[in-house]
Amino acid sequence: MQPTRARIATFGIFALNGFTLGMWVVNIPTIKDRTGVDQATLGLFLLVLGGTAWVGMQLAGPAIDRFGSRPVLTCAACALVLTVPGPGFATDATQLVTALAVLGFANGFIEVSMNSQAVVVERAYNRPIMAAFHAFFSLGGLLASVLGGSLIAAGVDVRASLLGVTVAGLLVALSLRTSFVAAAPPADDAPPRGRVPWTSRVLLLGLLAFALLLGEGVAYDWTTVHLRDSLGSSETVAAYAFGAFSATMTIVRLFADRVVARWGPAVYVSRAAMLGAVGLAGAALAPTPALAVVAWAVFGIGLAGCVPQFFTAAGNVSETASGTYLARVTSMGYLGLLAGPSVIGLLTRWVPLTTAFIVPIVGCVLAGVLAPHALRKVDA
Repeated sequence: MQPTRARIATFGIFALNGFTLGMWVVNIPTIKDRTGVDQATLGLFLLVLGGTAWVGMQLAGPAIDRFGSRPVLTCAACALVLTVPGPGFATDATQLVTALAVLGFANGFIEVSMNSQAVVVERAYNRPIMAAFHAFFSLGGLLASVLGGSLIAAGVDVRASLLGVTVAGLLVALSLRTSFVAAAPPADDAPPRGRVPWTSRVLLLGLLAFALLLGEGVAYDWTTVHLRDSLGSSETVAAYAFGAFSATMTIVRLFADRVVARWGPAVYVSRAAMLGAVGLAGAALAPTPALAVVAWAVFGIGLAGCVPQFFTAAGNVSETASGTYLARVTSMGYLGLLAGPSVIGLLTRWVPLTTAFIVPIVGCVLAGVLAPHALRKVDA
């Protein structure tokens, strides 16, 4: 299999995942109205989606170690696009939470399997290319925001929109499947299924992924609130802060691999995570909305290329248990992404929002300090 074909196909599957989830996200208000759920109930349902995604991640790792990432990724991609119309067809709360549980499970499977495929492709290149894959996930989401918003403006029914995602997604997934790399069969000395041991390095990688993705989750949910409530900006200006963060995350991911190749992943994450800490501290201390927008952009620059390095390292700890270890680090990071907004919200009961930002700032600092140990070069 030519590495170039496999790389392009993996770019495509990351973009497909971002696009599919993006189409669900842009239609959330419409689906909320159709099912009659209130905001609090929707919040609980989104936790269900996250919880089933976590379960899917745990099952995906062993499946990849047994069958290889190519068949698991193909099945996961098909499952994701087949389940995304479910929320659009829901007419009440029970149907919606069921549909979201199934969608979350499929998304958990594809999260691990596409990152596992990316690790295999990266090995063939023998140089860093992981961050670029994650950039294509962001680009897929951006495409969904544009196309999905246009379809909503044109009055297209949400069910038709999401069924269109299914048809197009199946065509893309099935056309790409032959270009994925087939992993080598398990070695004779591979650990039995379900008995893959935890290692201190995998635990550290997972904890650092948790810390940085907690910060990313904070950015997703609290940038606009910070600008509007803490600095008194308009909602339009507040949206610029999230836009600046998202834009720098996407752009830096397209170029981060070149920097990683020059510096090495340990040095890159050490410096980038510290830059992220400076950016978020700058946002917390910014006296004006304009400076806060710049600071959130700097935060995005710092975070953009870090977590992909942890995924690469996890996938290369052991070739015989690559999927399981990657699933563990991915799921720990995913918990941070889910927990971040909740942690900040809880802390704001006692301290100002900007003070609560100390938690993700400390997480960035710890990632910067511990990255050299977590990302050290060791034999598989």
